[in-house]
Amino acid sequence: MFEKLRSIEEKYEELTKLLEDPEVFSKPAEIQKYAKEQSDLQPLVDKIRGYTKLLSDLEGAEEILKGGDEDLHDLAQAELDELKEKKLKVEEELKVMLLPKDPRDERNVFLEIRAGTGGEEAALFAAQLLRMYMKYAEQKRWKVETIDLNATGLGGIKEVIISIQGKNAYSRLKYESGVHRVQRVPVTEASGRIHTSAATVAVLPEADDVDIKVEEKDLRVDTFCSSGPGGQGVNTTYSAVRIVHIPTGLVVQCQDERSQIKNKDKAMKVLRSRLYEIEMERQEKERASSRKSQVGTGDRSEKVRTYNFPQNRVTDHRVGLTLHKLDRVLEGDMEEIIENLITHFQAKRLQGL
Repeated sequence: MFEKLRSIEEKYEELTKLLEDPEVFSKPAEIQKYAKEQSDLQPLVDKIRGYTKLLSDLEGAEEILKGGDEDLHDLAQAELDELKEKKLKVEEELKVMLLPKDPRDERNVFLEIRAGTGGEEAALFAAQLLRMYMKYAEQKRWKVETIDLNATGLGGIKEVIISIQGKNAYSRLKYESGVHRVQRVPVTEASGRIHTSAATVAVLPEADDVDIKVEEKDLRVDTFCSSGPGGQGVNTTYSAVRIVHIPTGLVVQCQDERSQIKNKDKAMKVLRSRLYEIEMERQEKERASSRKSQVGTGDRSEKVRTYNFPQNRVTDHRVGLTLHKLDRVLEGDMEEIIENLITHFQAKRLQGL
């Protein structure tokens, strides 16, 4: 590990010199590239330098103990014990920071929610999940756009696709994929019995054109009139777009914009992201079979979380975390859950190395 730490610090210093080089200073593209590389390395380099100082302090405390000064012995021993404990903690933090980065972590995402078992109650729950994620995005100051929305008459949602654009959106939301289960007494239940319903969530990183090449000959594009609110032009203009990817059978539609061109552009972004996710899953399965150990990634068929309304309780089954603040979580207070998930899956990755 020490060799790796030294090489990272050397790389950081090399980038610092390049950014001070007058020749580089006259090339904006290169400055931007080197500045980003340096910025990405900064937190790790700060941790490495803190670790180096810690090792130096440890050495100093050990020297004092060897010196045999009785007056300083107890103080030096206490400091040494504290430094050793801190060293173990920093080493674990460094191991996590040295894990290979998921290249998708900084990307924007498409978040899809679909009502599952439970009829109208499931659709109402899907609408609450949508609100929860939008509230969380608002707290993170991310931009949210609706791509497609299929609502029910009672305020529920059969399915919805939203775009979330912001720093590290995928890294924070990628473990939300899966089956979300709700336990509560539906408004329509006269006898007061608790019902269980579900909704599925899928989180897809936005794919670039270079990631997935989509041929026009593989597409069937249909246009139709939008449905729902939006004024007089909604039901008279063929602005909504449905795209079918013939080789895979994937279907994507968008009717959020008044412009057919904008709707097609949004639908194509969703399609590319779905194709990208399929390709990533295929590659992951190949890697998993070769190393004989697969780390869970929040598969959408897996039951990931239960929201229990009578007890104001939310439980994430992957990390065994239970919080009695469901009301706050539904208002977007998700950070504790997300941090626990990130830590859990980082630990799994460390075990797999």
